[in-house]
Amino acid sequence: MSQVLFYIHSEDAFVSTAEASLPTYFVQACQLASYYYQQNKKVFIYTENQQDAFTVDEYLWQFDGDSFVPHNLVGEGPRYGSPVEISWLAPQHPRAVLINLSQNIPEFNLNFQQIIDFVPAQEQLKINARMRYSAYKKLGHTLSTQDVKTASQELTNQTEDK
Repeated sequence: MSQVLFYIHSEDAFVSTAEASLPTYFVQACQLASYYYQQNKKVFIYTENQQDAFTVDEYLWQFDGDSFVPHNLVGEGPRYGSPVEISWLAPQHPRAVLINLSQNIPEFNLNFQQIIDFVPAQEQLKINARMRYSAYKKLGHTLSTQDVKTASQELTNQTEDK
């Protein structure tokens, strides 16, 4: 079964960009996509809806040249997709890592070796995350959690070591 890692956010925060104001877990999802791309792993970012997919796509275009992440919305780009694909629909190509930005467990979750999910600080989103956690557990996935502040520091250290 898959490894599922939930990142726990202790406070609601937003990052303003040229295009929009993004929840910090969206920003973290993009940073994780960059990290896994650097590890030569193919990533699928699953969003709640088309607008969220466009928002994530636009944010990834804003990364500087040194940390550019080749990505596209599903159905665009190369025939077998780019290293990072984004969609509110099921993936069309096999991927190692699923980053879930949806409030539900994707039906295709069993197709991934690793799943990243988030526990936002907002109470209703936190309740939804608990339901996803329980559902992943029932499916037999291996679950773990990590505080986002600790995770951010570790990710920064790993990136700097390269």
